[in-house]
Amino acid sequence: MINSFKIEKKTLLDIGCGTGDFLEVAQKDNWQITGIEPNESARKIANLKTNNSVFEIEHLATLEANSFDVITLWHVLEHLPNIEMHIKLFKHLLKPNGTLVIAVPNFKSYDASHYKNFWAAYDVPRHLWHFSQTSIERLFKKEKIDLKETLPLKFDSYYVSLLSEKYKSGWINPFKAFWIGWHSNYGARRSKEYSSHIYILKHQNS
Repeated sequence: MINSFKIEKKTLLDIGCGTGDFLEVAQKDNWQITGIEPNESARKIANLKTNNSVFEIEHLATLEANSFDVITLWHVLEHLPNIEMHIKLFKHLLKPNGTLVIAVPNFKSYDASHYKNFWAAYDVPRHLWHFSQTSIERLFKKEKIDLKETLPLKFDSYYVSLLSEKYKSGWINPFKAFWIGWHSNYGARRSKEYSSHIYILKHQNS
């Protein structure tokens, strides 16, 4: 997906990069990569894969302004305590017309309404925030970062439903979870409310 942006210098910052698999693939595709990962064990594994391109979260403050063509957060935004401060930082680090790619769960999905307080993507207390498409657009609009495209993460409905079944009944019911996941995706073809979304946002020039 990020290769489709057709960027020449291809500078990438992945925040919350985990064990570095995404960065490793991006590096092989000639991206100039930087990763941020607060977990020390995951960071060590990521650095073995990426030629020591992954740093502690404090490293964010040392990065130069307008350094990155693309910043990615794959199921990370919901974990950040000071979300407005971080959005300002993302804008500071993005180049003019740079792209921000964010994946988060959607609490307006069918699987969320079906499982209610057992919905695994609420993930209390680790998930500090819960987003809809409208809230994402408004949140970033305040910093002049425009939502350009919303894409579905269709497999998330099945994974989240499996976990939700376990939370609800005490065991994983794969057949019921698959049915709820399928039903969520089927209904989302009309409602556009998938279990999780990828948001592609652009830094305004002015």
